[in-house]
Amino acid sequence: MISYSIKDLEKITGIKAHTIRIWEKRYGIVEPSRTNTNIRFYSDKDLRHLMNVAILNKYGYKISNLQSMTEAEINNCILELTNQDIDNDYQVDSLIMAMIELDEPRFEKIVASSILKDGFSYTFENLLHRFLEKVGILWQIGTIVPAQEHFIIQLIRRKLILAIDGQEKHLDKGKTFLLFLPENEFHELALLYLHFLIRKAGHKAIYLGQNVPLQNIKNVFDIHHVDYLLTSVISFINEEPMLALINELNQLYSDRKILLGGNFQHFESLIFPENFILFRTLPEFAKFLSEQ
Repeated sequence: MISYSIKDLEKITGIKAHTIRIWEKRYGIVEPSRTNTNIRFYSDKDLRHLMNVAILNKYGYKISNLQSMTEAEINNCILELTNQDIDNDYQVDSLIMAMIELDEPRFEKIVASSILKDGFSYTFENLLHRFLEKVGILWQIGTIVPAQEHFIIQLIRRKLILAIDGQEKHLDKGKTFLLFLPENEFHELALLYLHFLIRKAGHKAIYLGQNVPLQNIKNVFDIHHVDYLLTSVISFINEEPMLALINELNQLYSDRKILLGGNFQHFESLIFPENFILFRTLPEFAKFLSEQ
């Protein structure tokens, strides 16, 4: 069982620790356990209950009324909200709950409703992207386990692959993009979404996937004409490996246009070669595609 500090609850739910303490003391919304040294900690059950209470409170339910409701009554109210036209904050929180509880039907319902209402691009950029940012925070503070993260990543990956397959497959015009992740990079969702945008815009894509040795990319050039190399870097957290990647790409492919997305913007001192084109946001990349 995972245990949470009150600061963890604050980061996950967005509710200030001060407010949680008031809800705890005045209304008994959660009842923390204590360590041998008298430090409060909270369980998965406490987290789920607090998130549901916070969601209902945001949509007009009074804490004093929620205090007397059973868990089943609270869950029914949550289900009623799911059927309404609600904002992304609620949907993101609901996806967090689906991840924590390994609840695939809940995930499917939220995402399918958003795609039906707003389309796949909006759903990924305004719902799933925000959700993944929050998952990253939860991972950093150690409040989710690998099984929960892998569970939700695979569900999103499946949606992306279905969306890619739904685009036109036989393209005679447009540019050709070679997509890959460098060695030791396994965060594939962003690259898969770029694959979707490329196909949607009517261009061709050759997708190599994760952990590709840069030297091996040359083999593709013997088979296909390639206009752009495209990669995305998420896991590099300091300049040294990023600089090594830039230098190796430039040494091997200085005659190619190299498109780069990811977290490079955190390294302000890096100088990129002229053949590199950088994308800081998804709209920037979509605009680039529209101009090809």
